[in-house]
Amino acid sequence: MASARDGCPSSRLARRDPPARPPRDGYGVYVYPNSFFRYEGEWRGSRKHGQGKLLFKDGSYYEGEFVDGEITGEGCRHWALTGNTYTGQFVLGEPQGHGVMKYKAGGRYEGELFRGLREGQGHLVDADGQVYWGSFHNNKRHGQGRMVFRNGDEYEGDWVRDQRQGHGTLRRADGSIYEGQWHGDVFSGQGSMTHCSGGVYRGVWINGHPMAQATGIVILGPEVMDVAQGSSFTLTIQLQRDDGEVATGEHGRVVEISAGIRYVQLPAYSEVSFFKVDDGHRETPIQTPFGFQCISYPRSGPKSRALEPRAALESAGANSPLPEGDPCDLQMGALGGGEETPGGCLARGHKPRCPEDRRPAERSCAQFSDVRLGPPAPGYHPILFLDSLREVGSRPRGLGCRRTTPTVQDPPGDSRPDRVVTAELAAAAFPGGCVVVIRDMTTPPFPGHTLPAAFKHLRVSAQGSGQQPHVPGGSPAAPS
Repeated sequence: MASARDGCPSSRLARRDPPARPPRDGYGVYVYPNSFFRYEGEWRGSRKHGQGKLLFKDGSYYEGEFVDGEITGEGCRHWALTGNTYTGQFVLGEPQGHGVMKYKAGGRYEGELFRGLREGQGHLVDADGQVYWGSFHNNKRHGQGRMVFRNGDEYEGDWVRDQRQGHGTLRRADGSIYEGQWHGDVFSGQGSMTHCSGGVYRGVWINGHPMAQATGIVILGPEVMDVAQGSSFTLTIQLQRDDGEVATGEHGRVVEISAGIRYVQLPAYSEVSFFKVDDGHRETPIQTPFGFQCISYPRSGPKSRALEPRAALESAGANSPLPEGDPCDLQMGALGGGEETPGGCLARGHKPRCPEDRRPAERSCAQFSDVRLGPPAPGYHPILFLDSLREVGSRPRGLGCRRTTPTVQDPPGDSRPDRVVTAELAAAAFPGGCVVVIRDMTTPPFPGHTLPAAFKHLRVSAQGSGQQPHVPGGSPAAPS
């Protein structure tokens, strides 16, 4: 009679030792000869079949359905090496069909798989929280899809091997929208961008940059423009490319018009007629392309809005006090800057009105009309080179603007023969010294850069004089 020590089945069950051979049918536990696998579950014909759990020596496991010894059907697979876990359909031991993959590093994928790789339609959330809905091939985003990036940008369109390629639309978090062709994950080919500033570019893009964008501002007309003080004139602006052609693919870049006066640095005492300049005007002079520096005229305050341009000029006669109005930095009438223009001064769908000294350039062109030079502003006073006054009957050859500090004192006795002359000039624009400046004020910069300022030199004649002033070709500036 056999004993338990001789290998009685009941004795093996009592010790719970796995059988030497896989169970034929029913439920049982089997450890494979290489000791790497251990199976506990249902059997049929000595094969794993039905519900069961297969454990791996490294800590990995599969739990779910088996068919004729293979992992096939619904189940859950955990990989100890990566820490990833998949729950879904399996075919011959690999995730295939529909399922959910959770990644230890963060994120998850839900959708279709083939041989363990993302294939077909799915929804992927990566470790950074970025979300993609769309088509996959060979584990990569490929085909049509939509993605929301960590910074809030959203793209919808074509993908090739995890890169945006083909046709697609990018909606940036700042409100900018690009629609067009892509290659290698950047704008490339024909496309259109509506920038959050309101600017628009339509044309060809290369490596993420517009090919025919504007690179400079040009003020049309002669190099030196003749104007009469108090009379209106018109300035036409073009935004041009490097080749000198108008950047017709751009729309809505905002340009601003202002004016400056020639700045002359003088010593505390000089044979030059000038007034003290109010303290507080501490602007850094701007270098012009005409060989001299200029300073701008700030607007004085809301009182200037009460005066019409011509009325403001008439109020600034030789014996009248200087108005608290727009000075030589220009007074504008029919600028059109108050219009609500499509694409101009826009940001994220809002339509604020542009200030009257600004306007959007449509097809890279803009025009400022009914522009007049006003009188000097408070705190900015003309200076006159005395060598021109010594010539009897001659007109001043060159004027500029002098700003002093409170420490500057008048010469002893304050005997200044030119005070009458400067009083007459107090309401006049400065012949030979005025400059019109056009600046790119698009905010934020479009499309990523601000155009350099453009300057126009003005030769100003007194109103009604009928005589053109001489433009100083080299009036000596006093040393600093």
